[in-house]
Amino acid sequence: MAAGVARVLLKFAASKGADQPTLLERAGLDPEELLDHDTRLPLANYMALMRAGKELCSDPALALHFGEAIDMAELSIVGLIGRAAETTTEAFAQINRYSRLIVEVDTGDANRFALTRENGQIWFVDNLGNPADCFELIEGGFARGVCSARRFSDKTFLKAVHFTYPDPGYRAEYERIFGVPVVFASNRNAMLFEEDWLNQRIQIEPRYAFGILSAHADALLKKLENSKTVRGRVEGLLMPVLHTGAANVDAIAGKLGVSRQTLFRKLKAEGVTFERVLDQLRQTLAIDYLSAKKVSVNETAYLVGFSDPAAFSRAFKRWTGSSPRQFKA
Repeated sequence: MAAGVARVLLKFAASKGADQPTLLERAGLDPEELLDHDTRLPLANYMALMRAGKELCSDPALALHFGEAIDMAELSIVGLIGRAAETTTEAFAQINRYSRLIVEVDTGDANRFALTRENGQIWFVDNLGNPADCFELIEGGFARGVCSARRFSDKTFLKAVHFTYPDPGYRAEYERIFGVPVVFASNRNAMLFEEDWLNQRIQIEPRYAFGILSAHADALLKKLENSKTVRGRVEGLLMPVLHTGAANVDAIAGKLGVSRQTLFRKLKAEGVTFERVLDQLRQTLAIDYLSAKKVSVNETAYLVGFSDPAAFSRAFKRWTGSSPRQFKA
């Protein structure tokens, strides 16, 4: 589990009356471990923190309330990436891609989340293994997803919510938060939506939704968008899509209305290659993000288009001669 999530949970439980030192002691956590968002905590310690919070707050539904109150964007860059997507379908793909930034769990060979169609409706399925051991992750995650969506849209497509575990004893809170039929002891942990939900637009512009670009990066984007060079136009098109994994030559050539061969030729005339433009843009933005200290090392890796933080670290050392953590420090 990302330490940043535990830090927010700690503050949330404290706001509900729990004593922070007692929470940390019960969870076996050192407060120093929570300072760096990139620190990974054993899931068992996070679950101990959650359950200590439930007891000390006298709130068995604390995970549900945590999901209801705290938007994903407050926990991780994953929330910002999801909100920056044009549609729910794109948001789903990005959340699946980045979910391990928040928590790494056993899902076998499957993705953490899946979409299945049945009778003209869509099931959003959580494939978390051994859900009985950490059902709070599921109930809190579903509550967060539903409540976050309500913050930017009045439309609701949710039809039902199913859980594999038995009723934990606070069904009324489930029904209040979800506002639809809730089924326990089901064969899946899933939410049922109308199919139109997949095309629901998320009306936030990506550049502003992230809310983490520094003034320098924002000025750079404006400069690139206004550039009349082919390189500048390519960089301007690359910046908004780096985090999506769609920063490839075919996609950019398509946006420019030329073939990839024509794009290669035009860039060569300016003395650069597409790969060099992409690499230098990633370098510039990575240095800017880490210098501003607004995002973690792992989040920076994903923002500049690396699905593997280790690959980002190797690239960063090639660019600067130091590791991302050393540079940020």
